[in-house]
Amino acid sequence: MLWPRIVINQPPHAEPSLPATDDLRVFVVLARKASFVAAATELGVSRAYVSKRLQVLEQTLGVRLLHRTTRQVTVTEDGERIYQWAQRIVEDVQQLVQEMDASRSVPRGTLRISSSFGFGRRVVAPMLSSLVARYPALQVRLEVYDRLVDVAAEGVDLDIRIGDEIAPHLIARPLAANHRLLCAAPDYLARRGTPRSLQDLAAHDCIVIKERDHPFGTWTLQGPGRTQDVKVSGPLSSNHGEIAVQWALDGRGIVLRSRWDVQPLIDDGRLRQVLPEYRQDAGIWAVYPQRLASSAKVRVCVEFLQQAFAHEAPFVAPD
Repeated sequence: MLWPRIVINQPPHAEPSLPATDDLRVFVVLARKASFVAAATELGVSRAYVSKRLQVLEQTLGVRLLHRTTRQVTVTEDGERIYQWAQRIVEDVQQLVQEMDASRSVPRGTLRISSSFGFGRRVVAPMLSSLVARYPALQVRLEVYDRLVDVAAEGVDLDIRIGDEIAPHLIARPLAANHRLLCAAPDYLARRGTPRSLQDLAAHDCIVIKERDHPFGTWTLQGPGRTQDVKVSGPLSSNHGEIAVQWALDGRGIVLRSRWDVQPLIDDGRLRQVLPEYRQDAGIWAVYPQRLASSAKVRVCVEFLQQAFAHEAPFVAPD
């Protein structure tokens, strides 16, 4: 690969040194995280290693890349300019490695995967355990969040997400069908009555979830002939879906939750579906940035997950 010749503050007639790819990668992560500890955690190295590689890179380029205080790390003006170069160089090298990997039948290397709290823990994690058992040269790092992940900006290779609104600059592969449905505990419905229309929800306690792509306090539902937005409220809300479902089981109100999560509870009678003619479509997708379009490890992982969902996930059964 041809490296750009970055010449800054070099003595006359001196042959400039070329920065090491690993040092550029460390700097890119450090600039993005604005924290030595966070960068070390993401890279899986020590804080001292990050500090050393930054020092070497600054000496190689002859500039100061970061302002460091006891509380924060900020990129200098020179650092901002070099960050843009470094990011492109690191991505080019990664693309080269990925294209070489594409010619191999066995995936290898580290795959950073993200998902939501409950779904990641209960569904994705067991599947990834089986994945690395099949491909021992693959190292998987799973991180779960209560927000939508920007895969391109945050260095995530693959996001396993629920919801059909996906930015057009990302690649999305379907893993399974899914939808969210309304349900409540039988004792709540016996106490408060069963809603007969969406308008009836205004008189009920609704358990609101602020989780990843959910609009807080508004439920958008597909029903007979049209899609409707309904404003809901109640005394309990959370950013964690498992907490919301537990409150529903406690008889605290009506919850809108994915079928993968609540269908077993409905089947055993602990929850009861209400307004079954309404639903919120929310497919399960594998989402990754364009730069990983030819990555062998991403392709193998997506294909494995598609097979796993088809054979191991009962909630994917047709309606």
